[in-house]
Amino acid sequence: MRKWLPLLAVSLSTFMLLVDLTIVTIAAPDLATELHSSFSALQWTVDLYVLVLAALLMAAGSTADRLGHRRVFIGGLVVFALASLACGLAPDTGTLIAARGVQGAGAAAMYATNAALLGLAYTGRDRSIAFGIWGAANGAAAAAGPIIGGLLTEHVGWRSIFLVNLPVAVLAVILARVAVPGGPGSGTARLDLPGVATFTTSVSFLVYGLIRAGDAGWRDTVTLTALAAGALAAALFVLVERGRPNPMLDLALFHRPAFTALMLGAAALTASAFANFVFMSLWAQQVLGLGAMDAGLVLAPMAVVAFVVAAFAGRLLHAVAPRHTIGWGLILVGAGNALYTLVDAGSGWKALVPGLCVVGVGVGLSTPVLASAVLGVVPPERVGMANGASNTFRQLGYALALPVLAAVLTARVRAVSAAGGSAASAYAHGLDRIFLISAVLAAIGGVAVLTLLRPAPRPAEAQASRV
Repeated sequence: MRKWLPLLAVSLSTFMLLVDLTIVTIAAPDLATELHSSFSALQWTVDLYVLVLAALLMAAGSTADRLGHRRVFIGGLVVFALASLACGLAPDTGTLIAARGVQGAGAAAMYATNAALLGLAYTGRDRSIAFGIWGAANGAAAAAGPIIGGLLTEHVGWRSIFLVNLPVAVLAVILARVAVPGGPGSGTARLDLPGVATFTTSVSFLVYGLIRAGDAGWRDTVTLTALAAGALAAALFVLVERGRPNPMLDLALFHRPAFTALMLGAAALTASAFANFVFMSLWAQQVLGLGAMDAGLVLAPMAVVAFVVAAFAGRLLHAVAPRHTIGWGLILVGAGNALYTLVDAGSGWKALVPGLCVVGVGVGLSTPVLASAVLGVVPPERVGMANGASNTFRQLGYALALPVLAAVLTARVRAVSAAGGSAASAYAHGLDRIFLISAVLAAIGGVAVLTLLRPAPRPAEAQASRV
């Protein structure tokens, strides 16, 4: 059993950091009441965590290459634990949001090193088993967040959703020190500070502009200024990366249609499968009147189905081309979101169950295969960068989709309410609109993967094509 201790350490950290993507959604009403938070402030408690995680993933990977993956992994665990303590003790919304940002930095250090640590710890069949279990943890974690959050919020209090991370992090640190192999690092990798700065600035302004749009509208001067600043910073990021000999992200990788399709698929997966959890939770608690625990359990079908499918998909579908498991998985996520639109003003929580199950199958099929598929479409010397880019695009999909969906929902609720509709009717119309958007995003990602992710030609075929 000792040989599986590294897998336990890595899986615990992955599950913990991904659960924290969605665990806040169920606690939002209680948190807002106690800390007197606005809706936009609540969005920041979710989005800043994801934003920092996405912005630092590739930089954390480069740092780990230089300093050693185990060292950076343990450092990330310590930072995450201390930030979780600060979240749990936060006296006001500003402190909570700031601590969530620090949590994101620790999460980036953990997530960026997970795959490398498993690769160091296992070989052959054991490596396949380890990555399969790790993939199952990835697939189920974000879906399990609201369930765990509901149980803790209702029976212990919202602060416990952060404090529960402390014993888990301590256990993971002990396991990492005792059982996870590590090395001194190459000492040669250099952090791309201009790339990190322009990328973080771009995403920060874009997310702020999108959140602002939900409150002030799309024509608001501050909204437009923030979005324009984000676009300008994105253009600077492209210019900076093109001119650097060792960029954080080699933009030439996007010349490969398969790589581009996988990045679109990674972003579409989290945007369509998880970003609408916040609004399902609010609907279940504020419209249906469910408690935090019951609202979390409403989302249980997706978590259970995703975990089961992810655990068995790798074993049963190992001979199936990745474009089919990822592409059709995304199509199923889109179909599940389409089923969500059956929700109306008179619906109960059971109306979500068919869609949750279908989305769970799609998540279970897509998530474990994404990482290995990305590694298969880039040169060996770009494997670490590609893995970081895949994780980054997954988190970006969530970070950008959440404020967009919030703005759409808010606008729709206001319009229906102004026309004389009830609160339940207004929220149901808003949900239908964001579910439809989520379905379209998943379908676009699925079609892109099915169309562009083709197997690399064999050497003989490649040679023949050049003749």
